[in-house]
Amino acid sequence: MTETAPLWTPSAEQVANAPMTEFMQRAAAASGRDIADYDALHAWSVEERETFWPLVWDYCGIVGDQGQRVLVDGDRMPGARFFPDARINFAENLLKKSGTSEAMVFRGEDKVERRISWDQLHALVSKLQQLFLSHGVKAGDRVAAMMPNMPETVACMLAAASIGAIWSSCSPDFGEQGVLDRFGQIEPVIFIAPDGYWYAGKRIDVSQKIAAVLEKLPTVRAAFVVDYLGDARVVADGIDRADALDDVLAGFAPKTVTFERLPFSHPLYILFSSGTTGIPKCIVHSAGGTLIQHVKEHRLHAGLRDGDRFFYFTTCGWMMWNWLVTGLASGATLLLYDGSPFHPNGNAIFDFAQAERMTYFGTSAKFIDSVRKADLRPIDTHDLTSVRVISSTGSPLAPEGFRFVYEGIKKDVHLASISGGTDIAACFVLGIPIKPVWVGEIQGPGLAMAIDVWDDDGRPIRGEKGELVCTRAFPSMPIMFWNDPDGAKYHAAYFDRFDNVWCHGDFAEWTEHGGMVIHGRSDATLNPGGVRIGTAEIYNQVEQLSEVIEAICIGQDWEDDVRVVLFVRLADGVVLDEDLERRIRTKIRTGASPRHVPARIVAIGDIPRTKSGKITELAVRDVVHGRPVKNKEALANPEALDLYRDIPALQS
Repeated sequence: MTETAPLWTPSAEQVANAPMTEFMQRAAAASGRDIADYDALHAWSVEERETFWPLVWDYCGIVGDQGQRVLVDGDRMPGARFFPDARINFAENLLKKSGTSEAMVFRGEDKVERRISWDQLHALVSKLQQLFLSHGVKAGDRVAAMMPNMPETVACMLAAASIGAIWSSCSPDFGEQGVLDRFGQIEPVIFIAPDGYWYAGKRIDVSQKIAAVLEKLPTVRAAFVVDYLGDARVVADGIDRADALDDVLAGFAPKTVTFERLPFSHPLYILFSSGTTGIPKCIVHSAGGTLIQHVKEHRLHAGLRDGDRFFYFTTCGWMMWNWLVTGLASGATLLLYDGSPFHPNGNAIFDFAQAERMTYFGTSAKFIDSVRKADLRPIDTHDLTSVRVISSTGSPLAPEGFRFVYEGIKKDVHLASISGGTDIAACFVLGIPIKPVWVGEIQGPGLAMAIDVWDDDGRPIRGEKGELVCTRAFPSMPIMFWNDPDGAKYHAAYFDRFDNVWCHGDFAEWTEHGGMVIHGRSDATLNPGGVRIGTAEIYNQVEQLSEVIEAICIGQDWEDDVRVVLFVRLADGVVLDEDLERRIRTKIRTGASPRHVPARIVAIGDIPRTKSGKITELAVRDVVHGRPVKNKEALANPEALDLYRDIPALQS
């Protein structure tokens, strides 16, 4: 069904007050062009990167020495260098603000709530910086954290970055091997962990895991245990090389934080691929590229302003944590939440939003769908007047999810579905606050991101599904993969498919409005009869049925072809009988196409997903085909894979 009207259109006042509009006026003045709308602004930003990025630097108030040159070898991917003469410090840019107003508000489920001012954050970062320096930490060293999403985590990252050390983090729900698969590759000198954490109202002890991990990280000089449950000293006393963080910080008095200005391309973060197809790739991101990309997205695309209350539901093992904390550079207050978003009930995050006057509400497509299926209606139960933007990422937001946001959460709100990835620590396509929101569509490409959709022969296509590509270099491309001295792994990950063009691995389609639909990952697409089908197209249909909580779809090799197999997790008390199978097939046939209709539908008790909540089609496909799954440690619930082994319905 073709939509004839947008779900939301910004008012004239909203457009006039948007930072994007002010930036557009500055771009017109800088370029001497008539830039009257977003499409013209985007076209200019792609064509004139050497004028665009310095304008972003100035408009967003980046602190540092910009240098003379903006872009060297700009036509090379990889190989382009942005601001090669610049000197900056990432932490300095996030700590520009001071005073007694709130820098962070932290809520750990219904157990812990804390507030930290800008002055308190400066003091904590100062003491942590002194602590790290006392252990010989220097630029280029790695500081690793297995931490909840709490203020100490942000402060430790800032202290590491102030020195020029490289920060890497994961969440404390990772298993021992999952932590070692990541940090074992990067040889950290400092390790930070909590005394435990809360999840679904339960105390989760991690002391044995900390001890086991440290035994296998010989490069760690010192480990610090952060107090969350009140047991930090007890936990640290039982572990070699470990101290309670509060105890060691007591020996330092706050001073003015010092910042080591380093090259734009100096490493800031090591992020990790999901690791579902092998040992996680260690993706190294630069301080300058991360900073300038994030402030562009925050200030212009998210409309973030000084004093905003900025929230994204994330763990420290997902790139959205890195994206969130850069909000400090825009003077926003970070609203940090750790634990289950459904404890004690599904209103937990909406309660947080109302209480803290949240302005930017960031979450996942799965959360929105779960709220919808729980029959919750925050639009009726909560005062969300302060919320300007609701953002969704992690997986494609189904059309039904788009509608629910406006029908069940808030009517006058900018719904920004965004998509990018760990690979770029940023977005390719995202919200545009001065354009309408159409059901099922991401609004458009990010500024200076030369996004396109290509067919298998490398030709641009419109109105068809193909590969999401980026045809010009951008600042937040990884500077390298760790332990990849000749760059072979890096090149293979993004540039083997099309020479000198970034191929992201998403199956995408342009819309008539200049927006984009992501149909899933390219490597998870189905090929029945040689026709490529995106899994998200099937999920968008079947998950509208109230009987289906969620689904996962794979292509099974069968009789020299591929057949579509759909696994459904059903609501309590629901049985997959002939009637439900018929309704599922009808829904898919009429809502997608006859080619999307599965050959087999199987009821399943659980669906495997990564630590960041993404379902894992590839792992399920391997199990169904009797192949080993290379890295179960990357999964939050690896035991679910056993449910897909030797299913009789798939043997005939």
